[in-house]
Amino acid sequence: MKTKNSNILTLEQFKNKHYGKRGTAKRDQLEAGYENFKIGALLHEARLEKGLTQEELAEKVGTTKSYISKIENNIKEVRISTLQRIVELGFGGQLQLSIKL
Repeated sequence: MKTKNSNILTLEQFKNKHYGKRGTAKRDQLEAGYENFKIGALLHEARLEKGLTQEELAEKVGTTKSYISKIENNIKEVRISTLQRIVELGFGGQLQLSIKL
């Protein structure tokens, strides 16, 4: 019979322990960073799914390969207007945003 390891934390418990509860500055910074990372990862995945190089996507959108790379690698934050151009002109899709309260 296996015993339960009491050292194992859920992701939420880990974040609470090391970054504080939601609403604290350190935790909010972590969560914002994750959202930026997630956008870059989603764009990277969509670009590969469409079979586009960073350079091809940049040409369709009217920007540079370097800028696309910086967004995908979470080096640069993307403006909503640019994100919309990438999704619509680059991928032929539609950007949908939502706000959760």
